[in-house]
Amino acid sequence: MTSRSSLHQLKVLTADGSPAADRDIVVEQTKHAFGFGNIGFDFIPLANGCASEIDLEHLAELYLDVFNTATLPFYWGQFEPERGKPQTERMLATARWFRDRGVALKGHPLVWHTVCAPWLVGLDVREIEQIQRERIRRDVSDFAGLIDTWDAINEVVIMPVFDKEPNGVTELCMDLGRLATIRLAFDEARAANPSATLLLNDFDMSTAYECLIEGVLEAGIKLDVLGLQSHMHQGYWGEEKTNAILERFARYGLPIHFTETTLLSGDLMPEHIVDLNDWQVEHWPSTPEGEARQADEIERHYRTLTSHPSVEAITYWGITDHDAWLGAPGGLVLADGRPKPAYETLRRLIKDEWWVKPTTLRTDAQGIVQFDGWAGDYLITAGSATADVTLSGDNGPVELTLG
Repeated sequence: MTSRSSLHQLKVLTADGSPAADRDIVVEQTKHAFGFGNIGFDFIPLANGCASEIDLEHLAELYLDVFNTATLPFYWGQFEPERGKPQTERMLATARWFRDRGVALKGHPLVWHTVCAPWLVGLDVREIEQIQRERIRRDVSDFAGLIDTWDAINEVVIMPVFDKEPNGVTELCMDLGRLATIRLAFDEARAANPSATLLLNDFDMSTAYECLIEGVLEAGIKLDVLGLQSHMHQGYWGEEKTNAILERFARYGLPIHFTETTLLSGDLMPEHIVDLNDWQVEHWPSTPEGEARQADEIERHYRTLTSHPSVEAITYWGITDHDAWLGAPGGLVLADGRPKPAYETLRRLIKDEWWVKPTTLRTDAQGIVQFDGWAGDYLITAGSATADVTLSGDNGPVELTLG
């Protein structure tokens, strides 16, 4: 296992509180504490009983066998295309579908200048501000308890200078400035759900993002998590670059989530493209050579990230090539439902190498057993008695009574 693994100790007691000495117990992992995520966009039709072009039941089996967190889309222009008519019930049904299957959720994003509500254009900036504040409070409140993690604001580095399309959020950010806009997003979200985990998320890994973070922290705005994107349509970053990025952003002492990760199983996008959205091709196929490369790169990337103590979650950006962002072959499953080698590789890591399968251990004279494993949930069995326990590896022996 990687350095993410730690030594766990259990002290097993009998019903009268004495040590269960020299006794066989079975330890079995049931969930990772680490967030292994993917986007959940594809399953909105399935959760709402709607038809789909692809076999979503099969895709869901593949998804749920590997991932324990899902990112759901709250792009304002899609979630509320008509003012005052948000798609709340549709997304609530989707969130409940994931919750009922043990998947934790994140909403993405509360404030962003792209896929923005078109009806904001032309409004007075003070009205835009008020509507944006109301939107954050409404959605965070409506989904509290189902979605308690949010990308509070997305890609602020370019937000006030974004000029590809008219939108109200860019206008608002130009008026308020970056820091005040970030404060707005975090203050309103935290007021609506004080226990929420809120991220600042960006694709810009340059010093501009570092300067922004430093300004936010100096301004006293509380960040819970730093979100770093790693869409690698132009090629794998490699271990050296990834580790350098990790060290630069880990110095702020905040947890890091790799919120958007993509690796291609086909031809790479040319390096001269600055905005990935500018690359448009009619057909972008997955290839055998690309699939082998993607499998190798996803293993290397995940090993690098999970070995760093600041990284708490990785979200891959797409389970399937069907309707993938930019039409790129970045999914882990082909459009026809066949898993790529990258899917099998990731499953092997998460549910085999980094997973404790049913293992029989014998307690010592004090009723103690120890084993290596990732932090997470475990099922402990002794004869006919069972107990569920959450292990972090940070403390001494965890006591449990099995009778």
